[in-house]
Amino acid sequence: MPLAMEAFHTDKDPKSGDGDDPATVNHSTTDFVTLGMLILDDIDFGPSMPPARSILGGAGAYSAIGARILSPPPLSSSIGWVVDQGSDFPQALASIIDSWSTAALIRRDPRRLTTRGWNGYQGPAEKRAFEYLTPKKRITADDLTTDMLLSRAITRPGTAYVKPVFVWEPVPDLCVPDELLNCTNTLPLIDICSPNHTELAGFMGNDGIDPETGLVSTSSVERACEQLLASMPLRSYALVVRAGEKGCFVAKNGGQQSERTTQPCRACPRGSLQHDTDIEALFAGLRTDEDGLIQRDEIEVDPGTEYWIPAYHQDPGKVVDPTGGGNAFLGGLAVALARGHSLEDAVAMGSVAASFAIEQVGMPLMAINEDGAETWNGALVCRRLREFQLQL
Repeated sequence: MPLAMEAFHTDKDPKSGDGDDPATVNHSTTDFVTLGMLILDDIDFGPSMPPARSILGGAGAYSAIGARILSPPPLSSSIGWVVDQGSDFPQALASIIDSWSTAALIRRDPRRLTTRGWNGYQGPAEKRAFEYLTPKKRITADDLTTDMLLSRAITRPGTAYVKPVFVWEPVPDLCVPDELLNCTNTLPLIDICSPNHTELAGFMGNDGIDPETGLVSTSSVERACEQLLASMPLRSYALVVRAGEKGCFVAKNGGQQSERTTQPCRACPRGSLQHDTDIEALFAGLRTDEDGLIQRDEIEVDPGTEYWIPAYHQDPGKVVDPTGGGNAFLGGLAVALARGHSLEDAVAMGSVAASFAIEQVGMPLMAINEDGAETWNGALVCRRLREFQLQL
């Protein structure tokens, strides 16, 4: 689960397009933390490609690289994540992590093996199968150091508490109809819920695949979002559904607006009408006219929105390995939101971050070009982002 911190302050307007070089900003706080794990992946692609072994991966590594791609030094030090290395962790991969200059919390334990997993892809929709090959070491909030999460991010001299931006990816194994109620109960506690198309469909009891083409069903994604958000009519929530080659679908329902708070609304703590909903509290504070009727122009309501944003790579030949693309997207999305970008711009930045993650097997290659600028896979991030925003 990526966790982005609202800790970015700059005189530049993030919507103006003038911030293409974030390294020029004086920055010493934590913008991003992930609770995802680092995993050494074995990947079987089927007959099209030879298998890959001991590849640096996992939700933590890929979401961190997604945020890191948008964070050249000194912003790289604002990317926090936990790296658990067992006795079998390759030194070559440790050197790659060091070269990113992130605020990685490195934990070496020679008494255990590094968490390893197997990935396999099936069908034209590239449905992924996954299983652990060694015991996993989960990361919880208790694993985050005070320096990483609190002193550098939430509290700053002369400032009040700053609430983090929470981007939540549901656990795939729990994306089933029996967990749908738990999902809706989680929404008031987070800012963005971002399942992929398969996970979203799982809550609705189907696979989200068009039976005629075998590809992602856009209508299934849209219908599932509508059903999920319709169950939460009293507050506004955002879903960002990652749908592979179809890009991503952004759906935000309408609802009464209020400032984000660490406490749920007393009247509608879950965002939906309950048997014990405090109706009086729900309408408290609304101004009425002389006849006692509510003045509707005093109610601030979000009308809601929904739209598709295409994947950056429209040529399937550019996609070598989709492993980790979704998590890289989440890392880019989360860090962009933490730095004050709009949801639409943050989705575009997440899409660009993901584009670098899927161009090769494993992690993208970082380098410095002849002008001294940082590149990934030989491309400038800011240039790719500008091109993509112009296409949109």
